[in-house]
Amino acid sequence: MSSAPNPSLGTLQPTLESPIRGAAAVTPHATNPLATPARALWIGTGGNVQVTHLDGTTAVYSNVPSGFLLPVSCTHVLSASTTASNIVALF
Repeated sequence: MSSAPNPSLGTLQPTLESPIRGAAAVTPHATNPLATPARALWIGTGGNVQVTHLDGTTAVYSNVPSGFLLPVSCTHVLSASTTASNIVALF
């Protein structure tokens, strides 16, 4: 069995049902967008999470528990109302 990656897998187009392809630590900020829009957020330490959705609307998800996968596609994690920490963007 070969341990080399299959080069054809890189050409697959992701869908909402596809597995996560990458991750990045998130530092909530008032204006800076995420480097890549997230398909979901991993919440390491629970609290409130304020995001900007792909359509430009914002929302605060209150009392998100620690160790929770928040299934929200977003371009920003805003610092104003975010109290959760150890957040990881999944894309």
